[in-house]
Amino acid sequence: MISYILRRTVAAVILLLVVSAVTFAIFFLLPRLAGQTADQLAQQYIGKSPSKADIAAVKHNLGLDQPVYVQYWHFIKGIVAGADYNIGPTTVHCDAPCFGYSFKTHEAVWPQLTSRMPVTISLAVGAAVLWVLSGVAIGVVSALKPRSFFDRAFMGVALAGVSLPMFFTGNLALLLFTYQWPIFGTTYVPFTENPSQWANTLFPAWCSLALLYSAIYARLTRSGMLETMNEDFIRTARAKGLRERNVVVRHGLRAALTPIITVFGMDLGLLLGGALITEYVFSLHGIGEYAVKAITDNDLPPILGVTLLAAFFVVIANLVVDVLYAAADPRVRLS
Repeated sequence: MISYILRRTVAAVILLLVVSAVTFAIFFLLPRLAGQTADQLAQQYIGKSPSKADIAAVKHNLGLDQPVYVQYWHFIKGIVAGADYNIGPTTVHCDAPCFGYSFKTHEAVWPQLTSRMPVTISLAVGAAVLWVLSGVAIGVVSALKPRSFFDRAFMGVALAGVSLPMFFTGNLALLLFTYQWPIFGTTYVPFTENPSQWANTLFPAWCSLALLYSAIYARLTRSGMLETMNEDFIRTARAKGLRERNVVVRHGLRAALTPIITVFGMDLGLLLGGALITEYVFSLHGIGEYAVKAITDNDLPPILGVTLLAAFFVVIANLVVDVLYAAADPRVRLS
């Protein structure tokens, strides 16, 4: 098991390096291949009618006058060991992990990400609990009573949930439960300050996300349970006289959870990297909102930082899922 975890960890580190290289090339190499010069890239971050001296100074401070591979080496070195940056007339040291400074606000990217991370984690984890519980429960009930009224009703709701976009369900939830009927708050409060107000503010966002994702989990659970409940080991468990609840939960549902664990790891990893639309709709100052602002401003270091952080969460989520598979099924370790 330890050897398997070490191999998967090394593979995860290599994958993160590949993602960082590809992302860096997209933002710093493709514009030059498209014909933009270093002067044109630097001019985006200066006011109107800049002089040649201003462009040269900004180009030097941002490192745009260096080859792309040198810029990438400095970027990776900054993440591992920190880096020194020229901010105006002074030089500041950015401690590791250093993702650079914003071209627009001249603020360090990593502190901005860590300050917004609790909001994104609160949103993702709370919504994940709701959509897993509701989606799996609906899928199990629908599978036990196929083609019944409950099955058709639940699958209809699931189809509506997966079809409606977040900007519709989120704004509808805000309109009904925040403005027309002021049940929930609008200002995010950290969990450590006031847990009840923290949950009260995030509950509409949790429900909106859960409506979207629970539909997928309900359909996955239903299809898996329909296939599993017809297996020979289910008939054997019933023939041994086990309670129907134990047959469904301990044998049927457990065997049907394998694809759900895989999808859950991917979904949670992606959301931890920033739920862009949800945070924007509910005015939550998380990583997703930070990414939207950076994209609007064409601010490359924050975009690169958010992309790598999202990739990190996805890779770690897949690593955890693989380890869970290895713990549950010895055949995974042998492969």
